[in-house]
Amino acid sequence: MSEQIRVLLPEEELDRRIAELGAQISADYAGESVHLICILKGSIFITCELAKRLTIPVTIDFMCVSSYGAAMESSGVITIKKDLEESIEGRNVIVVEDIIDTGRTLQYLLEELSNRKPKDLKLCAMLDKPDRRVTDVSVDYTGFEIPDEFVVGYGLDYDQRYRNLPYVGILTLS
Repeated sequence: MSEQIRVLLPEEELDRRIAELGAQISADYAGESVHLICILKGSIFITCELAKRLTIPVTIDFMCVSSYGAAMESSGVITIKKDLEESIEGRNVIVVEDIIDTGRTLQYLLEELSNRKPKDLKLCAMLDKPDRRVTDVSVDYTGFEIPDEFVVGYGLDYDQRYRNLPYVGILTLS
């Protein structure tokens, strides 16, 4: 089986949009601080780049939540593989996700985090596939809406490969 990748979003476009998101979040939380929750592994790229562009105080923690495994489609079974190390009670929390597909994982995660009593809970996603949504998940900060294609790069993987690509590309198998 061969794999081909076609560039969907070049590195320069990703950088520009992340800078815009950083400016918007900094303005929305002016005079306050935010606590970013990076959803591992795919969100590490956008979380780091976003944090560098925030002009307000920022802290970061990590969670690992899985619903894919080695497949190209979500299994629908959601597991927390790594939980937060710090309490989010009373904090302005922004969950940073690489991509929102069906929304099942984020719906589960946002409900779980909401029960931990943050002051504010928002969602930032680099990529959003609204055509695939099966649950009602509201994205507060969206990088790009993309078509229903399987994408890799900039943290996104296929069976743990291609995360290191500096762009987002559409993966096709033949």
